[in-house]
Amino acid sequence: MNVLILGSGGREHALAWKIRKSSYLNNLYIAPGNAGTAMLGTNVHFSVTDFASMKEFSLSHDIDMIVVGPEDPLVQGVYDFFHEDEDICHIAVIGPSREGAQLEGSKDFAKKFMHRHNIPTARYKSVTLDNITEGNAFLDTLTAPYVLKADGLAAGKGVLIIDDLNYAKQMLWEMLNGKFGNAGNKVVIEEFLSGIECSVFVLSDGTSFKILPVAKDYKRIGEGDTGLNTGGMGAVSPVPFANNEYMEKVRTSIVEPTVEGLKKENIDYKGFIFIGLINVDGDPKVIEYNVRMGDPESEVVIPLIKSDLLDLFIGVTTETLEQRKLEIDDRHAATVMMVSGGYPEDYERGKVIAGLNTIIDSMVFHAGTALLNDQVITAGGRVLSVTSFGNNMEEALQTSYKNIQKINFEKSYYRKDIGFDLQSDF
Repeated sequence: MNVLILGSGGREHALAWKIRKSSYLNNLYIAPGNAGTAMLGTNVHFSVTDFASMKEFSLSHDIDMIVVGPEDPLVQGVYDFFHEDEDICHIAVIGPSREGAQLEGSKDFAKKFMHRHNIPTARYKSVTLDNITEGNAFLDTLTAPYVLKADGLAAGKGVLIIDDLNYAKQMLWEMLNGKFGNAGNKVVIEEFLSGIECSVFVLSDGTSFKILPVAKDYKRIGEGDTGLNTGGMGAVSPVPFANNEYMEKVRTSIVEPTVEGLKKENIDYKGFIFIGLINVDGDPKVIEYNVRMGDPESEVVIPLIKSDLLDLFIGVTTETLEQRKLEIDDRHAATVMMVSGGYPEDYERGKVIAGLNTIIDSMVFHAGTALLNDQVITAGGRVLSVTSFGNNMEEALQTSYKNIQKINFEKSYYRKDIGFDLQSDF
């Protein structure tokens, strides 16, 4: 098979690393890719939402399958674009239809979907400028903190958690008046749920599904989960509290109703479902859906999959996933993200990265990197992650931290406490 991966981050490098091992693979292409993916396949320089170039390239390079990494092309309808064009409808796309992608593309759509299918989640109210008075009244019924979510995609910045009621009302007004652009034309107000979070990843062919390893990521820039939100500073898998009893609740109350709900509503969905969960007194509730793998969770989840990933993807596209075997490594995995100084605010690019060839016993997944005169340089805020296996979480983390210290570039930074809240003696 000739496979094209869309994206340029650590998630896409992890997907490329795993797909490279497949017995089904002939040629691997990544658009636009990074310095890490260039070592596994051929980087192709077009945007993930440039569907015309994608079609031309797919036809000229005899592409059999497109694996979609980020959410933007899914929300913009890359699945539909290929599915509805007789020249390229034979090319499989791993990812949902435009309608299915609304589970991530619209918070309002996702909440209504959960309500229709009795999937446990926080109480909510969707608000526009037309019913902002009702929104303020709903805020009055809640206790602090108050959660405001822009309905549309806002590059990970559209969620506010506010302690003061009057300030929450002010921010509601500002969001509805363009604070996050068109993404905030509608705002979902939610009750705040208190508990510990984890990410459940599901692969579905639209009828059956496989639950992948559970992960927990760390979004805040500062240790102890302080400071600004980022795209993710590290992740671990498995998650101690997500035991068999808890995961059975997840399967029966969340995963099954989600997949069955999509099928009942005739929503074409062949790909990953990311379910952000919170453990509230032992019961899982959905915080959000994403319609693709997470990042940096991919960097721990994908290495723990022992099965041939392309075999699973073929099962997705032919609706035979139920017949495919999903084998999971019983070890622990931990990844630590190395970022540019100043991230998630202003940072500099173009810093030479040293020490990459000294790493043993760990995998380095590139995120924001590029090649310049045969040197790997920084090209983003989140630059790379170091992933390691261990017989337990502590061992995996120790190996990642030992190796990340061997890598350096000017003004680099990483958190030294990934997994801190899941262990008492590390």
